[in-house]
Amino acid sequence: MARAVWVARRTDDAFADALLPVRARNSHKGNYGRVLLLCGSRGLTGAAVLASRAALRTGSGLVYLGVPEAVYPIVASRAMSEIVFPLPCDREGRLCMQSLAEIEARLSGMDAVLLGPGLGRSEALRALCEAILKRCRVPLVLDADGINAFEGHSYLLRESTCPVVLTPHDGEFRRLGGMPDCPDRVLEARAMARRTACTVLLKGHRTIVTDGRRVFLNTTGNPGMATGGSGDVLSGILVSLLGQGVPPLEAAAGAAWLHGAAGDLAARRLGEAGMLPEDIIERLPRLLK
Repeated sequence: MARAVWVARRTDDAFADALLPVRARNSHKGNYGRVLLLCGSRGLTGAAVLASRAALRTGSGLVYLGVPEAVYPIVASRAMSEIVFPLPCDREGRLCMQSLAEIEARLSGMDAVLLGPGLGRSEALRALCEAILKRCRVPLVLDADGINAFEGHSYLLRESTCPVVLTPHDGEFRRLGGMPDCPDRVLEARAMARRTACTVLLKGHRTIVTDGRRVFLNTTGNPGMATGGSGDVLSGILVSLLGQGVPPLEAAAGAAWLHGAAGDLAARRLGEAGMLPEDIIERLPRLLK
């Protein structure tokens, strides 16, 4: 049997530049997306801050950041333009099912949602993530522990009522049943996208983005981005693009390019060894209209 053939498009600055139109002179914050980020737990507050700041720097009009009430004072003290609000949590400082009612009340007013950075893991969180998946009606990004919540239950992703984008690194990809070390990562990413009915952004030296049919390969980025928090920045960029109306596949491909290109700008200025995720965020405006 002949081997399957796939054709990949490489993202570039022209592709990314076409994602967001020039802003109208008479526009307002409501025109550029309301996004909801559900992030953070005790000991992992930085993920929430980085993701929300990246969403703002990518142009979101309004960024709502829901965090466990146990870490609310920490996150709120670091916030500026983000709208931070506390949610019920367990004794370990992780979101729990008691937060679902307030989350559900906020979902209807959003244009996109991010679930996962810094959440931690527990049985209650797994149930909460499944409940949000069933109730969300706008594009949903599952990142980090939002992906881990579906370990052994990836079939549930097919039952979503909204477009879902997964952003796994190799370990998270494996927890969903993928084989990141296989000879052809593109075919494996496509298989995961078809199996879950999601858009998949498989992180790596050459990040792969696919909806199971179309494929984008990203060539921006550098080893200086291999540091804790870099993935949180990527997820913030992605939810921002989705909230501004960019379709899921194009938003994921564009986010990968912007993330890597901003990282390359930071590396040229600071060097790879000492650059931080915050340096990536600060360079995003240079890449946008």
